Amino acid sequence: MDAFEQYIRPKKLDTVLDALNSGKWTVAAGCTDLFPATERKVLPGPVLDITGVSELRGITRDDAGVWMGATTTWRDIINADLPAAFDGLKGAAREVGAMQIQNKGTLAGNLCNASPAADGVPPLLTLDAQVALSSVTGTRRLPLSEFLQGPRKTARSANELVTGVFIPKQALTGDSHFKKLGARKYLVISIAMCAARIVIDDGIVTGAALAIGSCGPVATRLPDVESKLVGHPLDAAQITDGDVAAYLSPIDDPRADAGYRSHAAAQVLRYVVQSLERIRA
Repeated sequence: MDAFEQYIRPKKLDTVLDALNSGKWTVAAGCTDLFPATERKVLPGPVLDITGVSELRGITRDDAGVWMGATTTWRDIINADLPAAFDGLKGAAREVGAMQIQNKGTLAGNLCNASPAADGVPPLLTLDAQVALSSVTGTRRLPLSEFLQGPRKTARSANELVTGVFIPKQALTGDSHFKKLGARKYLVISIAMCAARIVIDDGIVTGAALAIGSCGPVATRLPDVESKLVGHPLDAAQITDGDVAAYLSPIDDPRADAGYRSHAAAQVLRYVVQSLERIRA
């Protein structure tokens, strides 16, 4: 294979899937994670650039829910007309690097990179996101919590392409918010980050989705903490450090030690819920 055969940019999804079925390719889109991960001046080939497939980019909504294509950028998400349930995701999109990164970085790339500190994951978890994986034999959908299996590890097979993310209709309700804690305000890997989506009817919480990232191998929902909020007026004080810590497995690293991470995660989550209290006031 010569240098020119090391890179292809198909315009049709079928061509992409055929390529993945016939050999090992490095899938490239925004490359905002892919380039920093290589120590070479060029990406190791063969490279399969999926940005030429127009159907993989964009956001659509129908009676079933919202579909976000794999190469949809963070700037696309920020600019999209979406319900308040997506405000947390939009908040995370604004935290994904500088504006240049937001303009090029893609939704699927953030998920396939499978970093424990991926900004997009906690708000997507609160939206009950499902990841679509396509191959020559068909398409399957996995809950995001099943797609992410650990640091840099996903459920994607070598012959599959993440074609998009689906948000079901039942997750389009409520208000949402996102907050990350880092050593500085911008352009930083988080110490802890939290997202919440809360549904309130007649002053009572009828639905709650809470998620924390950067405090374990993968971001996680907190179902027991969610259950404590349901059936009562929204009150961040119901969220205790102990309840949150039960779902976390933080590590010590140069950004923070495990104990600080655990305490900070609970504190940031309370802040996020308090922000939603103010929205509803």
